[in-house]
Order: sequence, then C-alpha cells, then structure tokens
Amino acid sequence: MIKSFPNGINLILNADMPFEEIIDEIAFKFSEAKAFFGRVGMALSIEGRAVTEGEEIQILETIHRNSNLNIVCIVGHDEKKDRHYVKALQQVEKRLSGTGEEGQFYKGSLKNNQVIETEGSIVILGDVYPGCAVISAKNIIVLGGLYGEAYAGGNGQGNAYVVALEMEPERLKIGDFKYKYSGKKPKWGIRPKVQPKIAYVKNERIVFDGLTKDLLGSF
Repeated sequence: MIKSFPNGINLILNADMPFEEIIDEIAFKFSEAKAFFGRVGMALSIEGRAVTEGEEIQILETIHRNSNLNIVCIVGHDEKKDRHYVKALQQVEKRLSGTGEEGQFYKGSLKNNQVIETEGSIVILGDVYPGCAVISAKNIIVLGGLYGEAYAGGNGQGNAYVVALEMEPERLKIGDFKYKYSGKKPKWGIRPKVQPKIAYVKNERIVFDGLTKDLLGSF
C-alpha cells in the first residue's frame, strides 16, 4: 500500500508475502502512478516488515525504474520529526542541480575502511562508518550518519560544505581548514536524535550548524 505524507511517501509492505512478489507489486503500483507523482524529490518511509539494506536498495531501484521520482532519503513515518530535514535536503538537491556541476550519487553505506574520491560533489545514500572516508573536490552530502572522515573542497575551495543527517565525524576537512573530534562521543551504533547539520568554514575555522533553507541560501 502507498500512502503520502508531506514531502514523502509511506510504503506499507505485507509482512507475509515473499519479497520477490513485493518487488513486483511495487513496480506495478509506481508504474501505474508515474504520471500522478511526476518528477519530484521525496522521502520514503517503509513500514509493515523489517527490510535489510540490500532489500532497501532493491526497493529504491524498483521505484527509480518505474517512476520519475527521486527518493531523497529513507525516514521514519513520524511526519513532525521528519519533515523539517526532508525539506532542507530537497534544498540541497536543488542547489546541486542548479549549479550545472558534475556530481554523483553513491547508494549504500561505506564500511570496512572504504574510501570514495571524486572531482565533483557527491551524495552518499547511506552511512559513512568509522575508518571510512569520502573525498570530494567540491561538496559532500551524507543522507545518513557521518561517523568516519570527510574531505570537501579538495582543490582548496574554502566555500565547500559537508552535510549529514547525523554529524559525528572522526575527521573533517574543508579546503585548507581541518577539524578533528577530540572529545568523547557516543558509540556510533547508538543513534542519537536525528539533527541534520552542515559543516562549513566561518572566520577561518570549521563550524557546525543546524541545516536550514536560509543557511543553505548563504552559499
């Protein structure tokens, strides 16, 4: 069953149906509703049964193949808790597409000391685990938790930024400015309350602020 909430879609899955049949049903329903949804960015909430990371990716790919929707992130179904950062993330996406610059999406979490490096901006659809790193000559957007390392503005651009739904990096660098977390932080697997943040350079040092539309407009 597909239900909508502000800026998002709630996908309710049958707990007893084989997953292959659920994928077929998702393909059918989104194909039928393709014209209705149009070309927009939305958040996705999944209910009814527990799904693995691999199954989430299958669901996202099925929606992508059978509609023009851009699923910005997967969230809970609490509208009040989620809608403030869904809107902010849509502004990030619009700003990226509006610049005309090359960028890329990476679907999945970075684990086991993985490193991704790119000359354009990059959007990570997952978490960046401790020991892993994202290196970009421009901007980095993590639609998940940033618990590892992030290096933005690799070509010396001090106006680059790093966005994450959960901002707890081991190390972070923007242009020529560095940040290293020196205090004690919670175990990364225990998720605090989601509070999306943006890291950027201000007065020659890296600062962290809550992610808002107005703040993004200053870049």
